[in-house]
Amino acid sequence: MALELTPLHPLFAAQASGVDITRPLSPDMIDAIDEAMNQYAVLVFRGQPLTQDQQMAFTKQFGPLDLGFKKVANRHTRLKYNELADISNVAENGEIAERNHRRIVNNMANQLWHSDSSFQNPPARYSMLHSVINPPKGGQTEFADLRAAYDGLPDDLRDEIQGLQAEHFALHSRFMLGDTDYTQEQIDAIPRVLWPLVRTHPGSGRKLLFVGVHASRIEGMTLAEGRLLLSDLLEHATQPQYVYRHEWQVGDLVIWDNRCTVHRGRRYDLSQRRELRRSTTLDIERDAVQAQDQEEAVAH
Repeated sequence: MALELTPLHPLFAAQASGVDITRPLSPDMIDAIDEAMNQYAVLVFRGQPLTQDQQMAFTKQFGPLDLGFKKVANRHTRLKYNELADISNVAENGEIAERNHRRIVNNMANQLWHSDSSFQNPPARYSMLHSVINPPKGGQTEFADLRAAYDGLPDDLRDEIQGLQAEHFALHSRFMLGDTDYTQEQIDAIPRVLWPLVRTHPGSGRKLLFVGVHASRIEGMTLAEGRLLLSDLLEHATQPQYVYRHEWQVGDLVIWDNRCTVHRGRRYDLSQRRELRRSTTLDIERDAVQAQDQEEAVAH
């Protein structure tokens, strides 16, 4: 079977078909999906109901897994794997959570434009979100192409931001929403990291505007000036012409490249059940990881 791609937006995002992702993929198919990701940055697989085991097996074919924010707050999960993020409004007892439940407060941060795990080094490469139960309305996920956003910058602004670096901090978005109940140990769990505002996407070779809510300040600027510039750049990057909005269907798996997109969830009625599961890979080359695994196996 060959991978078939149907564009979903003039600039990026495509629906992918012609492959059963519930089963192990051939090396050629893995390469084909990687190539499609380099071009489209967001791939939508419809009608692929995955068990937790199947989602984990699929994800591992694209690189080592990322724990992300769980390094800060690794709370009890009702899911089988710690590497699966529970993007839901469901409490540990299986009932719809109260609005003040920590999971609800934490997941509210997903409604801000962000790139998963940009607050760490190495950051995330691919995120894979699988739909299990959707509310009657709302709850869409929006994606913005940071490569197209860079292309659309005025020349003088491109020149201004060239060489600037932004600090990304894991708890910046949580603090913005009033979620401040963290110990100093949790605050220090993921060291802050600097990333250039202008980066080059390794897969496509295109320059991009690397912004998002995890960016808390710009090095060399006053806090106020830097945050206003970050706000202006994010506003530019998330204009409608750069955004694809995904309407979820049960059994969807959406993959996006965190190195060249930002995304956000949309509001929905929290009294209506919603369940999605996210798995994420680190931005580490698979060949390097396989070589390290082989070295460790020989050593033991």
